[in-house]
Amino acid sequence: MKAYLCKFIPPRADFLSTLTSEEAKWIKEHGAFLDSLTNERVVVAHGPVMDPKGGYGVSIWQIADDQDIEMITSQDPIVKNGAGHYEHYTMLKLATRA
Repeated sequence: MKAYLCKFIPPRADFLSTLTSEEAKWIKEHGAFLDSLTNERVVVAHGPVMDPKGGYGVSIWQIADDQDIEMITSQDPIVKNGAGHYEHYTMLKLATRA
C-alpha cells in the first residue's frame, strides 16, 4: 500500500467565501466524492483548512501499489470542472489509530 498527503488548491485564495452557485454545486460534489472514498477506506481523513492566507483542502490517502494517485484525484468533480487542482506528497509511513 502507498500513502499520500494531498492538498487541494482552489482557484483563488478567497474561494470558500466567494463561491459562485456553480462552484457551490461542485464543492458539494467534491465533498461527496471524498466521503465516498472515505467509506471505501481509500481516503483516511479529509477536510478544509482555514488558512488566513487562503483556505485549501487536505486529505490523507492509502491506495494499492498499482494505483495512481494523480489519476484518482483527477476524477474529483471539482477538478474535472477546472476549479482547482491537487498537490500530492508521498508519505513514507502511515500510522493510524485503531
